Amino acid sequence: MNTRSIIEATGLNKFFGDFHVLKDICISVERGERVVVCGPSGSGKSTLIRCFNGLEGHDSGSLVVDGIDVFEGSKDIRRLRQEVGMVFQQFNLFPHLSVIENLMIGPMKVRRTPRNKAEEMARTLLDRVHIPEQAEKYPSQLSGGQQQRVAIARALCMEPRIMLFDEPTSALDPEMINEVLDVMVELAGTGMTMVVVTHEMGFARKVADKMVFMEEGRIVEEAPPDTFFTNPSSDRCRLFLDQILEH
Repeated sequence: MNTRSIIEATGLNKFFGDFHVLKDICISVERGERVVVCGPSGSGKSTLIRCFNGLEGHDSGSLVVDGIDVFEGSKDIRRLRQEVGMVFQQFNLFPHLSVIENLMIGPMKVRRTPRNKAEEMARTLLDRVHIPEQAEKYPSQLSGGQQQRVAIARALCMEPRIMLFDEPTSALDPEMINEVLDVMVELAGTGMTMVVVTHEMGFARKVADKMVFMEEGRIVEEAPPDTFFTNPSSDRCRLFLDQILEH
């Protein structure tokens, strides 16, 4: 494994029954790199990043994340999930807990962080995602954009080394998308390793070090943003970009 890589997948295959969802995936993500994965629905993007934190197992090939050999049944999966934060399309906040409690529960239960330290970190992160005034509210009292920013702060409370985002703005109303993307742009500026599945190409141009285009379970194209957007090498990628950049 490349010593600079924090994620290294080689020949990764994944099946759902007879459906071959990931086909011989080879991808490397370096420490501090921001990778944006795009492609049509059903291309395997979400499944791929769910493999990165062990939410999905793979059927063949090898996957090493932050020095952990990831495979089904591995005793290290729990440790892996402490190192890899994930933000989903849906916010998955605990509805019966206040915002601040949603942030504190992970560090206290998993990392055994003292309550006062967990609260201090939670308030710092709510400030970082620009909603410190929402600390005592419940998720149902927040907008979708605010809930997603809470979800980002909650993931950061675990002090992850890698952040994964699975279409984090797709469930949001259009006017709320930018407030979440702005927080992600700020996070990218801190040097956090990020893998983001998104159709937000303006964000990708601004943040990505590397673009990855998937179709039908394969990586079709991988390139720096300048090359990817101005001179894609595959007709399929060019067609995808023509369609998505029209909107």
